[in-house]
Amino acid sequence: MSAHETPRHALVFGASGLIGRHLILELAAAGAEVTAAVRSVESGARLARWLREHGLKRSIGTVIADFSAPRLFADGAAAFASVTEIHSCAGSYRFGMSAAEARDGNVGIVERLIDFAAELPALRRVVHISGYRVGGQDPGSVPWSEEHRAAVYRELGAYEASKVESDAVFQARARERAIPWTIVNPSSVIGDSRTGESDQLIGLPATIEQLWNGTATALPGDDSTFLPVVTVDYLAAFMTVAAVDPSAEGEAYWLLDDRTPPLAELLAHLARHLGARVPKLRIPVGLIKRLPQRITGADPETLGFMSSDRYPTDSANALAERHGLRMPEVRRALERWADHLAAHRFGAVPGASAGDRRIVDAGGLRTFELGAAGSRRVILPGLPVNADSWAGVASGIGARALDLPGLGLSGGTGAEDWEDWLPAVLGEEPAQLIGHSLGAAAAVTAADRHPGRVASLTLVAPFFLQAKSAVPKGLRPLVRAVLRHADPARLSRRLSGSAAHAEALGSSVADLRRGTAGRVAEQLARASSEQWRAELRDALGRFHGPIRIVTGSADPLTTEAVNRFGSLPNVELITLPGAGHHPQLTHEDALIRLLARGLEETGAPDAKDHASRRGTLIDG
Repeated sequence: MSAHETPRHALVFGASGLIGRHLILELAAAGAEVTAAVRSVESGARLARWLREHGLKRSIGTVIADFSAPRLFADGAAAFASVTEIHSCAGSYRFGMSAAEARDGNVGIVERLIDFAAELPALRRVVHISGYRVGGQDPGSVPWSEEHRAAVYRELGAYEASKVESDAVFQARARERAIPWTIVNPSSVIGDSRTGESDQLIGLPATIEQLWNGTATALPGDDSTFLPVVTVDYLAAFMTVAAVDPSAEGEAYWLLDDRTPPLAELLAHLARHLGARVPKLRIPVGLIKRLPQRITGADPETLGFMSSDRYPTDSANALAERHGLRMPEVRRALERWADHLAAHRFGAVPGASAGDRRIVDAGGLRTFELGAAGSRRVILPGLPVNADSWAGVASGIGARALDLPGLGLSGGTGAEDWEDWLPAVLGEEPAQLIGHSLGAAAAVTAADRHPGRVASLTLVAPFFLQAKSAVPKGLRPLVRAVLRHADPARLSRRLSGSAAHAEALGSSVADLRRGTAGRVAEQLARASSEQWRAELRDALGRFHGPIRIVTGSADPLTTEAVNRFGSLPNVELITLPGAGHHPQLTHEDALIRLLARGLEETGAPDAKDHASRRGTLIDG
């Protein structure tokens, strides 16, 4: 069998990182055997779970690599005799490192990796990730003198300087050991072009977060400032084909999308897409570099990436063309990436899988949704909380929860958007709706307008069946101010009587501060309209499917509501002892149990059982 007929066996270093994970998917799709080099058993397990969640059906090998040990792998190089290609994705991507830490994390890793590669008998290529700002270094300059190294690290900062040095060291060491190599110099790597998925939050994501949360006062750069991007899936696909392309041996490729908008335009576009305010002020990069960090908020190590430089992409584009690779449309990829970052609150939701939280289009509105995608159990939260406050319940009953228009992370302005939004949320198959407070009004509206699409209604603390406690119109400015300046503990005390639920309300407070406080105040004022409340009660009476009305003992229905709806054969009234208006916070487990039991039932309740169910008490 010739060398080119030898089956591909790829060893991926940095396999558990953003690029490494996507690269494994591409390599597996290309038919390669893959071994993932990870730093611990735990990271290997997380990688295996991620790969399964992303559709990889077959297993891959996993080995522990220890760059600080005398031997990189416990079993030595002999265990990797069939490896034909190495992908070098490992390294330290972090600002604020010391020079020694950065060198150990980038230069040291390259040295160890090349020494290991020299022992592999079947190796045909090492593909190394360098960087678009640091690639193209002179291998003849290696080894660097201490004076030169100190000067470079002082000028560029530890991270970028270590990448410059590692680029030169990689070439020099690979040539010295006659190892065939290819270097890929990617620009800023953004999320998957189809899903936006990314967990990398350094650099550009931090600036987007500042725009999203309203703390950015100016846009950096001018019309010539170019900070190019490339999607992680395109980068992975390029590395997969470059590893076996004979013409790529000994070549370095700059991988970036030349169509990336200038930085200020890019940021303004994403701010508008996220519904955030676009700062009118622009600050030239030169001025940012001269101003103190406490004023600009910019990490000094990121400033070198803000320039008007352009890069030699022709050879990378030609190789991609030969292999049928096409870069995705950059603006759409950027939007999906920004949506993913916002849906995951820029890393503030620990442990959430990528598929658990998403921005979807519902009736033309950007809508935040969490939980089981496509579930026919749909939770519509109330005020002033968001879908995050229902995450535990959604998980417990296999439901999805959505922020109503204009609230939480969803676009739009409020109830005036429901006409187009509700049918899009419902879909074509009958859904089991769980509406809380204002969400109960949305659920009843959906059932009244689209009865064939609603299998059942579960109304939790429906304000229009309770004593009026909404906000008079004239007090909206005061309510808006109170909500905008509330902290989690204060909001928790206001909603539950205790600060115990402050952590669960952190994201709701963040949304209120970010700009939804005014819309919440408007919706609270609308809830005081007796005409609307009466319309909702009449609409509820017209729905003939199963209805469950859940209230806390401290937040009861009015006597009128009990008399009117408690006598209907399709209605079940349920009381949670000790609960108030937000049982999803205070009585989550009990709420999950009763919802799960009720949703498993089908059809309307039998009239003969109604008397025994009226006023049911559920032990919390």
